[in-house]
Amino acid sequence: MITLSTDFGDPYPAAMKGVIARRTDARTVDVSHAFPRQDVRAAAFWLRFVLPEFPSAVHCVVVDPGVGTDRKALVVRAGDHALVGPDNGVLLPPARALADPADDIEVFEVAVSDPSSHTFHGRDVFAPVAADVHEVGVPACDRLPALSSTDEFETVTFPEPVPRENGVDGEVQIVDEFGNAITNVPGDAIDGRSAVAVNGQQAPVAPSYAHVDAGDRLVTVGSHGNVEFAVNQGRGDDAFGLEPGDAVELRWP
Repeated sequence: MITLSTDFGDPYPAAMKGVIARRTDARTVDVSHAFPRQDVRAAAFWLRFVLPEFPSAVHCVVVDPGVGTDRKALVVRAGDHALVGPDNGVLLPPARALADPADDIEVFEVAVSDPSSHTFHGRDVFAPVAADVHEVGVPACDRLPALSSTDEFETVTFPEPVPRENGVDGEVQIVDEFGNAITNVPGDAIDGRSAVAVNGQQAPVAPSYAHVDAGDRLVTVGSHGNVEFAVNQGRGDDAFGLEPGDAVELRWP
């Protein structure tokens, strides 16, 4: 299996699939082609949540605002998975989520020679490499002549929440398509609480959206395991006045 994750929309991913189909009969699965444009951090957040649900696969990830520059191309081996994409930090958070905690990830630089364009390395560089890695198999991918081991690479990092005497300080990591503002605060921080104050405004804690009336705000724990701010049948980001990167103070009333 080869998964594809980009911020391309349509029709560019079809060209990548065509390249892959010419080189391998691997099944291709679209994770998303609607990641926020050129937002490496958002893609890394979602991929570390989504990719561990897959069986062994090669994951081709192209959110690449540095395309055509001297940024490197990488293959990252993480357990029985491999990730292929640009060296801008997007690959390392999902790789760490995929790897067995007892194992280290391995990073390889791809020797890139004269791609057909400076603007579409998804088609010209990463799709062919993903197909080649699939053909030799993830355990043996280091035998590909285009790969060389490297310990110099970029990574995206996510801030840690800060416990306080009467609460916790965190940050909004992402806002999903429903408007849920997802934080870096682990869900167990609100275990057993019926309400919290979010930046000074009190809101109820509920196990799911429909536990409050339509249009009402709530604080809940999403499927990713983190605290999120939401509105039943509405947008939590608007109701709480939050966007990615905003600081949030959770206080216990």
